[in-house]
Amino acid sequence: MSGREWLAPWLILAAMLVYGVAHSLLASHAVKRQVQAWLGGWAVRSYRLVYNILAFVALLPVLALAAWLPDGALYAVPFPWAAALLALQMLALLALGIGVLQTGAWSFLGLAQFFNPESQAADRLVTHGLYRWVRHPLYSAGLLFIWCSPVMTRNTLALYLGVTIYLVIGAWFEEKKLLADFGEAYALYRARTPMLIPGLSWGSRGKG
Repeated sequence: MSGREWLAPWLILAAMLVYGVAHSLLASHAVKRQVQAWLGGWAVRSYRLVYNILAFVALLPVLALAAWLPDGALYAVPFPWAAALLALQMLALLALGIGVLQTGAWSFLGLAQFFNPESQAADRLVTHGLYRWVRHPLYSAGLLFIWCSPVMTRNTLALYLGVTIYLVIGAWFEEKKLLADFGEAYALYRARTPMLIPGLSWGSRGKG
């Protein structure tokens, strides 16, 4: 393996982690409040929508690195196991869609806040449906999808590792926000519900 081929996965992993740090910072209450203080009412109503657009656009260069940098195959799962993995990926996409709907699709995209700023004050703690089994079903579905890929290369492995690290750390930061927003209600929910894997007892934590 040449020097460029050896370096490519590390560049992708680093780019994904930089993306994750920036994404998490922009999602924090502190940054959101500061931006809204600078820009006023427009930022209040459009922050979530602009945040989602920026997150999508900023991810494109990371994906481009994985596609364009020198790569090499690691494995390809043969049939019929590949079909089983594809079925799991379809299940993950279905769970992702259901999770977005249960969260509130318009609110998730930021459109509800943009067209009705008062809706931001009506945020609620969702604990039904998929949220009954894990605290972050969208992250769980995303991880299931990527790790059930029947084909793996060096670059996709680096990308998937970066995504996994980002989602696990991002979930931890998100829970800090949820505790601040919902207090004891979220602490009780967290105590009885695993973080990412249904039935995994260490995924839940005690109060506080």
